[in-house]
Amino acid sequence: MSTTANVTKLFGTDGIRGTSNQFPMTPEVVVKIGQAIGYLIRKKVISSPSLANKVVIGKDTRLSGYMIEQALSSGLNSMGIYVQLVGPLPTPGIGYLTRTMRAAAGIVISASHNAYQDNGIKIFGPDGFKLDDKLENEIETLVANNDLHKLLPPSKEVGRTKRIEDAQGRYIVYAKSAFPLEHTLDGLRIVLDTAHGAAYKVAPAIFEELGAEVIQVGNQPNGTNINDKVGALHPSLISQAVVQYRADVGIGLDGDADRVVMIDEKGKLINGDHILAICAIHMKNKKQLKNDTLVVTQMSNFGLEKKMNEHGIKVIKTNVGDKHVVDEMRKGSYNLGGEQSGHIIFLDQSTTGDGTVAALNVLSVIKETGKTMSELANIFEDVPQVLINCRVRSRVELSDIKGYQAILKEKESELKGEGRVFIRYSGTEPLIRILVEGPDKKKITKIAEDLAVFLEKEIS
Repeated sequence: MSTTANVTKLFGTDGIRGTSNQFPMTPEVVVKIGQAIGYLIRKKVISSPSLANKVVIGKDTRLSGYMIEQALSSGLNSMGIYVQLVGPLPTPGIGYLTRTMRAAAGIVISASHNAYQDNGIKIFGPDGFKLDDKLENEIETLVANNDLHKLLPPSKEVGRTKRIEDAQGRYIVYAKSAFPLEHTLDGLRIVLDTAHGAAYKVAPAIFEELGAEVIQVGNQPNGTNINDKVGALHPSLISQAVVQYRADVGIGLDGDADRVVMIDEKGKLINGDHILAICAIHMKNKKQLKNDTLVVTQMSNFGLEKKMNEHGIKVIKTNVGDKHVVDEMRKGSYNLGGEQSGHIIFLDQSTTGDGTVAALNVLSVIKETGKTMSELANIFEDVPQVLINCRVRSRVELSDIKGYQAILKEKESELKGEGRVFIRYSGTEPLIRILVEGPDKKKITKIAEDLAVFLEKEIS
């Protein structure tokens, strides 16, 4: 029986993801994914008539990236697609190169913040934006239901693969353009943690070329240490280094560098909500915030919404996932949005979350206001939140779980209208996430734990 015979869903909230050498991240399936993408490019379903059948492929530093890169290239070549490999480069860099190199599509091989055993595939269209759900569904259908061999072109039309040597330099120049020309980073000492990931070469160069003194941690990738107790998800290392080296700011990226957290000069963590608040208020004051609106997700803290309202900034909330944020921003012509986790999108500068570009925007506020990182970050008080992640066997519809609606209603009533409960499945891992928000930390912790115990019993 074919490995793909029963495929119903390849894509999650951020592309395709799984453990390497297990479905769907096996060479056999990845070749078919490449062929499906290539077929849609040839048919101009992806791409446009004016563009060549060319795809840019980048990756992070995972060991399995070599295997998946070759499988994808083979699949694409077999469909007559010319492939250009750029090696390790941040996810937003592939969005940028896809657009500027007039490619039909761009592909990132990365599992973002996951451990090295996992890997994934993210796909950009020729405009540099991630593919919409309709195109993802077409790829899934081709992989699952079609004999792709019957769709292959004649042997004389097989594509080629070559490596682009100057891709990193192109991204460095692009990212630096996000920082105002009239300023430099002279005099700033930065601790930079690239999570042993995709930005380990380009990010230090960007900050150093702008004049900063850069102290690097998490910049020795070996194929298996990506995100391992380093980077945006493990900020304690950066925090300690900031205090130790008396740095002005710490910057932590994740494995594919599309998200960022920052650390103030006292070693305190600054998450995506506070980064968004800093930038939104600054942009509004400069009349640069389009429609005076900020786009966030359901996970953002209520304290952010309250502070934005005080400054006359409207807040729109979307489902979790930077793709949903970008879709809302494009629909409403907004230029700033993001997630608490650190996916920050400056749509005038990038088509997706870019951790380095986001950090540069915050550093420009430091330079323009003369304030320290801690002064800027102390912009609002977070309403206490508790987040518990439970591992699940399968994704059961929550409404179908016996007793779920009753316990949810009971726990929401305990908050007495002064908080909220938000429960969702992760789009990238076999987890269910339980978020409870409210003024009493002890009470919301108990509510979150009770819900976790119930759900672990039912679906874990």
